[in-house]
Amino acid sequence: MEWKSISYGLAFLSVFVAAISQILLKQSAQTEHKNIIFKFLNWRVIVSYTLLLGTTVLNVFAYRGIELKVTPMIESTGIIWVTILAVFWLGEKPSKRTILSIVVTIIGIIVFSL
Repeated sequence: MEWKSISYGLAFLSVFVAAISQILLKQSAQTEHKNIIFKFLNWRVIVSYTLLLGTTVLNVFAYRGIELKVTPMIESTGIIWVTILAVFWLGEKPSKRTILSIVVTIIGIIVFSL
């Protein structure tokens, strides 16, 4: 497999893992905690920040094989992943504004790719 393909895969994986991290942080924020220490030191927050650290490592390797001009396009897919995960993981219904922003994001990606 070509290094460039692996790099793109790592970049998209990084965005997806960051989306999972955001969902975990949202879950933690919506949970009642005994005190302020448990609000910041619970398993969701710890796993979330560990995942975010992992995305940094993934990006270091991903950016070695892709052009930096495409990274904003890849990063912009985060809103799509967060929305999909929120629907299936949290049972949220996306708002019209969220759907519109996803459509605009997809159109932007298509225009950028032309």
